[in-house]
Amino acid sequence: MYPRKFYFHLVTATVLIVAGSGIVVTTPISVAKKTNINNQNAENTKTATSIQDVVRLHQEAIALSRQSKFQQAQQKLQTALSISREIGDLSLEAATFNNIGRVYQQQGQNSQALKSYLQALVINKELSLKEKTPGQAHIALGKTYSNLGYLLSTQNQPELAIFFYKHCVNNREKVRLNPTAFSGRKLDAYTLTVAQTYRALGEGLLRSDRVEEGQRIMDLIKVEELEEYLNNVQGNQRTAKGIELAPAEKPIKQKLDKTLDSAIVLGKELTKLRQIPPQQRLPQQKQRIQQLVKNQQQILEEFNNFIDSPDVKAQVEEINRTARRQNLDLESLNQIRDNLSQLPEKSVLVYPLVLKDSLELVLVTPDSPPIRRSVAVNQDKLNQTILAFRRALENPSLDVKKPARQLYNWLIKPLENDFKQANVKTIVYAPDGQLRYIPLAALYDGKQWLIQRFGINHITAASLTNFNSPPPSAMRVLAAAFTKGSYEVKVANRQLTFSGLPFAAREVESLAATVPDTKKILDDAFSLDTTVPQMDDYTIVHLATHAAFIVGKPEDSFILFGNGDRATLRDVATWSLPRVDLVVLSACETGLGGKLGNGEEILGFGYQIQKTGAKSAIASLWTVDDGGTQALMSAFYTLLPSGKLTKVEALRQAQIALITGKLPAIVQQQSRNNQLSAAIEANLNHPYYWAPFILIGNGL
Repeated sequence: MYPRKFYFHLVTATVLIVAGSGIVVTTPISVAKKTNINNQNAENTKTATSIQDVVRLHQEAIALSRQSKFQQAQQKLQTALSISREIGDLSLEAATFNNIGRVYQQQGQNSQALKSYLQALVINKELSLKEKTPGQAHIALGKTYSNLGYLLSTQNQPELAIFFYKHCVNNREKVRLNPTAFSGRKLDAYTLTVAQTYRALGEGLLRSDRVEEGQRIMDLIKVEELEEYLNNVQGNQRTAKGIELAPAEKPIKQKLDKTLDSAIVLGKELTKLRQIPPQQRLPQQKQRIQQLVKNQQQILEEFNNFIDSPDVKAQVEEINRTARRQNLDLESLNQIRDNLSQLPEKSVLVYPLVLKDSLELVLVTPDSPPIRRSVAVNQDKLNQTILAFRRALENPSLDVKKPARQLYNWLIKPLENDFKQANVKTIVYAPDGQLRYIPLAALYDGKQWLIQRFGINHITAASLTNFNSPPPSAMRVLAAAFTKGSYEVKVANRQLTFSGLPFAAREVESLAATVPDTKKILDDAFSLDTTVPQMDDYTIVHLATHAAFIVGKPEDSFILFGNGDRATLRDVATWSLPRVDLVVLSACETGLGGKLGNGEEILGFGYQIQKTGAKSAIASLWTVDDGGTQALMSAFYTLLPSGKLTKVEALRQAQIALITGKLPAIVQQQSRNNQLSAAIEANLNHPYYWAPFILIGNGL
């Protein structure tokens, strides 16, 4: 690029500056320097305006394309492309090529769409190579791979779609180690959201019976959902590995890399030449630009032809033949198996994936390849049954066993024989979608509840969970309760009233009687400023107060303190609780008002507690407004200090005690002392009382 030349006379002006001492001094300022500054400011202003113009043109083009006005949309995008090149913004140029590809794809012009996506890919690949730490260029590169994957999936090329979707995931997971990069400039240049890409990849892998790879992406789906809900979710070395390419995919990868490398070399020279204003380009420079464009198009055309070549078709057949049978040495899967094998009870990991027309189940055991079972139930029917089950759970007068049995048939029965062969004692469960709103413990097999057969340990994602950290040797409990008064809380444009919990004081008293080393905090003393700083001095933090996990933003979900203070879900992550083994929220609620979302708020709560350093949490999916919570918690804390039971097993035994009515003697005495009514005590076997409580995190 030739530098711009400025011609001026050197003139010196004198400006009077009054210093703080009152002395007048003179300072010469070069007019040449001032002129350069003014020119730079003007250039910056022009660039900022140009960027705004490009963003506006993109928005207008997308709106036009949705109205099927494709020619006008392309005209807008071609103008945006020219402006992007004029200001030398390669990221905007790549985004524009992505949108050009989208418009071509909407018209069914798939070959043109592919060429446009590949042009975007070359630019984003070049930009990503310049990043010392993976950041926004890697994100954009990944999203362009997603566009390519979606295009190929619409052309009934699922294996190639999987190949490109994997590249989207792998680039994005690298960035998760530097999560602030996700907050950068975004343009609507991508056909699928990232979460949709992850799910499309998971569906493609499972449909192809590539279960080991499917398990991996099912785990990373949870991580991406957390990112979309909470933002800036920090990854780790396990997530950063992404998803491994199958051996049969690697020749395609080599050809793609070679194509991109060749095109990038040409692209760098092309970018430099285009930075010269058109009116200042020499004839040979104009000719070189034309030649470079032609050469780059030829390279991309070769790859386009390669995609449809007999070589690739043969490679795809090889993927079909071998990928589902290959024992991929997935380090992340081996680590999960190792973790499961070290747990004291025989444990397995169960992932459901809710798809539009099926429910996919993946089972991971310590000593066998992952197992996939597909259930023919569509998403609408599944969600309707979940809602019916949820309503019956919250109302003891309704028949809960019918939906409980149906959900058992869909979620557990397909895996029953696998459970028997693995001699399963504990299910480590990573629910998906609206399954997060119901307790697996309350599924019914026709004879007994699932909790009577298995311990159940919920997790956010295996790659974010440390299963094997042992509990502390001695229990010290901080027990706080909101027992009287009421507070008006505005949540998502609704005014809600939260009143003190009548049994909360007795719950805390019972806990203190069971665990001698317990500190009690009630009502006004139970404030944000006084309670949070004390938490890390204890191994268990028990909060008998309202907490609401509400569909919407993290700021809408909160924990209510006894003096009316609130900590939002986002606030919770700022707590430092590395020495806390367990956080218990005994009166929290999800699905408030009957509105079920996708369960991100429950997933988010588990992650935020984990982020504090605390090893696990117990939360309730609905509030039990009577002595049922007190009875269950008393049983739990009676069983836990023995040191013979894990947290998962202690919770399970407490729930079974309510089901069978065989409460520990000390709990029966406390119930009599607290005048727990005979009617309530008789009905504690209904899952309304014992089923809402789920353990999330490390269940040891």
